Amino acid sequence: MSNRLFQGVVHQMRDTINRVIGVVDDTATIIACSELSKIGTTNEYIALDLVETNDVFVRDGYSYKPFGSLSKPEYAVFVEGIDEQASKFAQLIAISLTSIKQYYDERYDKNNFIKNVVLDNILPGDIYIKARELHFSNDVNRVALLIRILSTNEVSAYDVIQNLFPDKQKDYVFTINESDIVLVKETKAGIEARDLEKLAGSIVDTLSSEFYTKSAVGIGTTVTGVKDLARSFKEAQIALEVGKVFDTEQNIVCYENLGIARLIYQLPTTLCSTFLNEVFKHGSIESLDQETLFTIQKFFENNLNVSETSRKLFVHRNTLVYRLEKIKKLTGLDLREFDHAIVFKIALMVKKYLTAVPTKF
Repeated sequence: MSNRLFQGVVHQMRDTINRVIGVVDDTATIIACSELSKIGTTNEYIALDLVETNDVFVRDGYSYKPFGSLSKPEYAVFVEGIDEQASKFAQLIAISLTSIKQYYDERYDKNNFIKNVVLDNILPGDIYIKARELHFSNDVNRVALLIRILSTNEVSAYDVIQNLFPDKQKDYVFTINESDIVLVKETKAGIEARDLEKLAGSIVDTLSSEFYTKSAVGIGTTVTGVKDLARSFKEAQIALEVGKVFDTEQNIVCYENLGIARLIYQLPTTLCSTFLNEVFKHGSIESLDQETLFTIQKFFENNLNVSETSRKLFVHRNTLVYRLEKIKKLTGLDLREFDHAIVFKIALMVKKYLTAVPTKF
């Protein structure tokens, strides 16, 4: 569609400028030109320059001005001549085409529409109107995934993810900042959380194994239609944030599987502090050293089974009992009792939450 858009502008400017003018894409193919016979031809020497500069450059008697995104120009205007006037013409045409393309994308581009919906930049009443204009299916299931890049290199993670999901009529990929990429994926009816986790796993594995890029993925809930995509995205944000606090070893976090961690995340910090003060009198939680906390963690992992926990810790059963008695003396909670164990488990999670000070969405 950009080709026709650019060709229309070039055609109107042809007589005014009275020089050969046109546009090449990032593969150095001419996609619009005042001389129609040149459309479709390529110049293999231009593509490298497009990647290296955003400034005007000259090549083979023509002045070129790249335009598009700041990080990676997608097109370049060319004007016949290497004089100062040719350079100015190229810059003016590039400014015009950038503005026209931006307006066109905002009005007709589905990916841009989805981005505005997800980021809550469009009024609810306008969503249905715009969806109809773009012939957007409203009865399809979709889910938002937030891919956070944790380590960077020269590879564009955005390009990698776009190539993983090439169907631009069903799947939408866009960036929201330097580290966060959003994938809005069309899903089949009845898809389960584990299926979405497999999908997220394939993204993480591809970025890690083939491009040495570390990432984490937050998964929202599946929604029907377009309006609730903002909610699905917010859930994906929460999933990543909660996972960062409570499950630091997991790089794939599904909102549906957050459990009690989600409940704690949504509580006011003042209420959490009050709860901790009630459970741990006189700051007793601070008196628990790392070895004791590790023992407690293993005890919970082994379902409060003293014999199994002592075996996993390679200690005598009596040693573990002694440690549990010591914890009871310090905190007033006997972890061998189910109710006390639940209170202690929740209290530890609340303490971790307050210490982390996560971002609220």
